[in-house]
Amino acid sequence: MTERQKDRPWLMRTYAGHSTAEASNELYRRNLAKGQTGLSVAFDLPTQTGYDPDHILARGEVGRVGVPVAHLGDMRRLFQDIPLEQMNTSMTINATAMWLLALYQVVAEEQGADITRLQGTTQNDIVKEYLSRGTHVFPPEPSLRLTTDMIAYTVSHIPKWNPINICSYHLQEAGATPVQEIAYAMSTAVAVLDAVRDSGQVPPERMGDVVARISFFVNAGVRFIEEMCKMRAFGRIWDKITRERYGIEDPKQRRFRYGVQVNSLGLTEAQPENNVQRIVLEMLAVTLSKDARARAVQLPAWNEALGLPRPWDQQWSLRIQQVLAYESDLLEYDDIFEGSKVIEAKVDQLVEDTLAEIGRIQEMGGALAAVESGYLKSQLVASHAERRARIESGDEKIVGVNVFEGTEPNPLTADLDTAIMTVDPAVEARVIESLQHWRDTRYQPPFNHPRPCKALERLKEAAKGTDNLMEATLECARAGVTTGEWAGALREVFGEYRAPTGVSSAPVAVAAEAGSALAEVRARVDATARELGVGKLRFLVGKPGLDGHSNGAEQIAVRARDAGFEVVYQGIRLTPEQIVDAALAEDVHAVGLSILSGSHARLVPDVLQRLRVAGATDIPVIAGGIIPGGDAEQLREAGVAAVFTPKDFDITGIIGRIVDEIRTANKLDPLEVPA
Repeated sequence: MTERQKDRPWLMRTYAGHSTAEASNELYRRNLAKGQTGLSVAFDLPTQTGYDPDHILARGEVGRVGVPVAHLGDMRRLFQDIPLEQMNTSMTINATAMWLLALYQVVAEEQGADITRLQGTTQNDIVKEYLSRGTHVFPPEPSLRLTTDMIAYTVSHIPKWNPINICSYHLQEAGATPVQEIAYAMSTAVAVLDAVRDSGQVPPERMGDVVARISFFVNAGVRFIEEMCKMRAFGRIWDKITRERYGIEDPKQRRFRYGVQVNSLGLTEAQPENNVQRIVLEMLAVTLSKDARARAVQLPAWNEALGLPRPWDQQWSLRIQQVLAYESDLLEYDDIFEGSKVIEAKVDQLVEDTLAEIGRIQEMGGALAAVESGYLKSQLVASHAERRARIESGDEKIVGVNVFEGTEPNPLTADLDTAIMTVDPAVEARVIESLQHWRDTRYQPPFNHPRPCKALERLKEAAKGTDNLMEATLECARAGVTTGEWAGALREVFGEYRAPTGVSSAPVAVAAEAGSALAEVRARVDATARELGVGKLRFLVGKPGLDGHSNGAEQIAVRARDAGFEVVYQGIRLTPEQIVDAALAEDVHAVGLSILSGSHARLVPDVLQRLRVAGATDIPVIAGGIIPGGDAEQLREAGVAAVFTPKDFDITGIIGRIVDEIRTANKLDPLEVPA
C-alpha cells in the first residue's frame, strides 16, 4: 500500500476534580505530566446548581463529585501554574456555565493570556439537565437565553471556544435508545441554533461560525458496532440539518464535532474487573472508524460503580487510550468500514428512524415544548424500565451480574476501603471557612475588588431586559461575587424550575402476569395493606441533597407503582426536612432515599433523626445508591432498614424487600404468598 501520513491522536482527557481547588490543581498538573492532552474539569454539585458551600442544600455535597468553585479566588487556585492560553479545557457545567466561563476568562486575563486564543468547551446543554442529570436551576426559556448569550459572546470574543456541548451522553445513561439519543440531541441543537439565529445578536453571515463552534458530547455503550453506526448517523443528520435548515455551505463548518465519555451506566459493582474490557470495547466504537472518530475521549475508571476513582485508576484509563493510539496501527489507515453493506444498512435505518422522531418533536413545538409537556422524560423513563426488565429476565446478559456470577476472590477489591478514593468529611468545613474569609476580605488588599452589590444589581437589570448577560456576569466575576450570589440574583428575576419526573406517565414495563415475580409481590402489597386497614400502601421515594441523577429513583418509583403501591415522588433536590415533612403529610408506610453523589453519610442519618423527633419510628427507611460497604454498615447501625447498591439489579425483589420491612416495622407476621 502507498505510504500515508499517520493520523494525529484524539485529545485525551481525564474527568477530574475533587475536594478543593488546591487539591484539584495538583491532580491536573500530575495528569498533564503523564501525557494527558486536555483538561476536563468536574465541578461539585453546589457549583453546578448555583449554591455557595454554606447553603443548606450543599450539606454533604461540597467537593464530593468535583471541585468547589465559589468565586474568582477559587478559580485562580484551580489553574495556578497552568498556562490557560496553551490549554484545551473542557468544563462540565450547565446552568452556571456563563458564570464559570466568566471566572475562567478573568483568570486567563490575569495570567496575561490573549483570550482570543483560549480553547475549550463549556458543556452548557440545559435540556438534558431537565431529562437526565438534574443540575438545572432556571426555567427553560431563561436557561436558553443564558446559552444564546454565551454563544453570541464567544463567537465575537473567544472564537476558538466551544460555548455549548450538546450532550446525548446523559440521555443514554437515562435509558435512551440510539434513535432517542440522536433525535433528542439534534432537537436540542435545533432549539439552540434557532434561538441564536432569532436573537438578532449574530448577523446571518456569521451563522456558519456559530455552527462550527457547536460540539457534541456523546456516549458509547458496549454494543460497539451499533454505537459506531450511531456516530456515523449523527454526522449524516447534522450535515443535513445544518445545510438545509441553516444554509451552511462550508462542509468544514458542517462537520460533526464530538467528544466522548464512554458508558458508565454499564459499569458493574459485581466483578468490577470486567469493566476494563467494557471500557476498551466502548472506546473502539468511537475510534475505529476514521470518518466518525471522536475529537476528544475520556474514559471512566474500572471502579466507578464502587465509589470515586483514585489517581491510579484514572491513570489506567488514560493508558488504555495511549496504548491504542501509540502502540496499535489504528491511525495508519483510512476508514476501515467504508463500503460495508452491513454498516451502511444499519446507519440508513438509524437515520430514517431518527428523522421520524425529530419530526414528531418539531410537531410538538420543539425540544423545549417536549420537555415542558413531559413527553421526552416519560419516553426515557419507559426505555430505561424496558432495559431493566430485560436484565432482570435474563434476556439482556451482563457478565458477572445475571450470568457467570461465580468468581475467584478479587485482589483489586480485597481491601475495599483502599480500592476507591474517599473525600475527607472535614473538607466541607475548610471550604466554608475559606468562603467566609473571601466574603470578609474581598474588598481589601491584595484583591481590592469593588463592592459586589453594584455588579449584582446591574446583572439583575440586564436579566429583566434584553441585554447580553455575559458582560454583567464578567463584571460580577471581577467584583468578587460568589457563585451563590450570581445564581441567587438570577433566581430573583427568572425563578426556579422543577422538571417533570416522567414517573406517573411511564407505561408498565413488567406485566404482573399470574405466577410472575411481580404478581407475587403485588399480592403481598395488597395483603399488607388489608392487614394495616388502608386502601393502598404508600411509599415515598426521596432524593435528598443536590444529586440530580434520578434514573434509579425513577425506576424504583415506577416498579413500586406497578406492584400496587401509591408512590409519592416529588423529584430531585430536596432537604431532609422537606422529605420528612412530605412523609408525615402523606402518612407513608416507607421512605426510600436515593443518593449517588456520596452525601449519604450526612443526609440519610439526618432523615432518620427527623423521623425519630416526629415520633415516626414505625416508618422504615431504605437507602440506595453508590454506597461503599463500610458506609452501608454504618447506615444500618444508624437505623436504616436496608441498603441497596448497583449490584442489586432485581428491582422487583427490592420492592418485595420493602414490603417485608413495612411488615417488620408494623409488627406483622411474615407473609407467605404462594407464587
